[in-house]
Amino acid sequence: MDFFEVRIKGYKSLKVLRDQTVLDILPLIPLKDKLPPLGAIVNNRLVGLDYRFTAHCDLEIITFLSKEGAAIYRRTVSNILLQAIRAVSPGSQVAVGQALYNGYYYDFGGRKRLNEKLLEKISDEMRRIIDEDRQYIKRTVAVEEAVNYFRDEAMEDKVKLLSNCPLSQVSLVTCGDFTDICFGLTAFSTGAIDTFKLYLKKPGFVLGFPTREEPRTVPRLQKQPKLFNVYTEARSWYKILGVENVGDLNELCISGKITDMVKIAEGLHEKKIAQIADVITKRRQEIKIVLISGPTASGKTTFAKRLGIQLRVNGISPKTISIDDYFVDRDDMKREKDGSIDYESINAVDVPLLNRQLKALASGKSVEVPVFSFSHGKRLKDKTVPMSIGPDEVLIVEGIHGLNDRLTPHIPPRSKYRIYVSALTQLSIDNSNRIFTSDSRLIRRIVRDKLYRSYTAADTIHRWDSVREGERRNIFPFQEKADAFFNSSLIYEPAVLKDFAERFLLEVKPDQRAYVEAQRLLEFLSIFVPIPAREAPNTSILREFIGGSTFNY
Repeated sequence: MDFFEVRIKGYKSLKVLRDQTVLDILPLIPLKDKLPPLGAIVNNRLVGLDYRFTAHCDLEIITFLSKEGAAIYRRTVSNILLQAIRAVSPGSQVAVGQALYNGYYYDFGGRKRLNEKLLEKISDEMRRIIDEDRQYIKRTVAVEEAVNYFRDEAMEDKVKLLSNCPLSQVSLVTCGDFTDICFGLTAFSTGAIDTFKLYLKKPGFVLGFPTREEPRTVPRLQKQPKLFNVYTEARSWYKILGVENVGDLNELCISGKITDMVKIAEGLHEKKIAQIADVITKRRQEIKIVLISGPTASGKTTFAKRLGIQLRVNGISPKTISIDDYFVDRDDMKREKDGSIDYESINAVDVPLLNRQLKALASGKSVEVPVFSFSHGKRLKDKTVPMSIGPDEVLIVEGIHGLNDRLTPHIPPRSKYRIYVSALTQLSIDNSNRIFTSDSRLIRRIVRDKLYRSYTAADTIHRWDSVREGERRNIFPFQEKADAFFNSSLIYEPAVLKDFAERFLLEVKPDQRAYVEAQRLLEFLSIFVPIPAREAPNTSILREFIGGSTFNY
């Protein structure tokens, strides 16, 4: 008999028989967090618990507390939800939308009226499915077979996706009598799920998830009306474009009609920027400072430049400073327990100096703006930039803390205008599979880091969790304080970024921990029909990441 050595992370090695599964050896592995195993990582590949051993390998059991485990959990709960709706409200049309309130928003349509009573029935059915511990069965079939199946089931969104998809085979996952396209791993069975909640949010509802900090509790539904309105606006834009999912987008690419759609998408961006500029112009007597904030790879720099152009059209001359230039010297920064410096903390900024200078500028005085050198780790003593604001000028301040009141406590609220910029995609894969907003930014950053910052895709992926944690602490809590939101996502961007990102992701080696994430992103990009980079205008926000912009960065 063939025996293989399985080296288990955080535990000893085990000898296993050929074709034994991860599930077979789970009773031999102590799990520290006492949460249900959701999958495993074998030699830096994400696999299910039904994975069969055929060689020596490294093994890591993953639960909800890991990023990969949390994704499996959410995907499984979402699938259970669709099974329950199919049973409780046959014929209802459900479409997944944006991430909201630590959950997913769903549009709901059909013969039955959505109310608290119906949601309670759906929730009860979900509990019944979980109690039955239904197993997930995955299989790979020819695209033609899958198309025929989904056509018979009247799932036209999936038919369109697969009919316009550059794949010859597709993975399907079946649980009970419900089959879906497999875009990522689900749990081995529904019994691995225990915590979720449904909230009414008309015209649809929110499926709430637990957090990795509190895996047994679903947080209360937070009020985020401004963010929700941005998503609603994005959906209306997409309807104008006639593109609501990847199947629609691919169809336009194949038919050759993509050029017009790109122009309309860019036109909607320009119109929104002009509207923001008009508001600032209307209040030009009181607004002296425009604060622009948003997470990494949102296109804040290009947005600021395009906003500056629209302000000039309105007779206002913008001047720009970066909060980064107000960093305290590296030697004076507070260090983390591991010795690293959190540059994304507001404590890394010399807030008193920034406020003195902003207050002086707003009152018509001149100041010497500092210049911070990242290579030296301190502000340059022999280099400053003289600045003042005239009656027909406005100061644009760019940085991640722009919405945090701690940054500008001495600036009167009426004198500042706060703008939140982020790539909040509303494009879905199909009605039951969404595109993660953070993936759009991660792919943008992978491309930009490789082309212009000499970082590999593995480097970017390795730092991404830390970046995201910084955003959760320093940016997202202040979103609702914005006076204006700008959604920098472009409906066609995954198809343009595909050729760049695929090449860079393929450079990630199997022995690197980033390989798990690289493979997931490659699988995601594989469903898009590529669009030549030349289709993106040279003033597009997308040019900030792929190059060829008319703006200097």
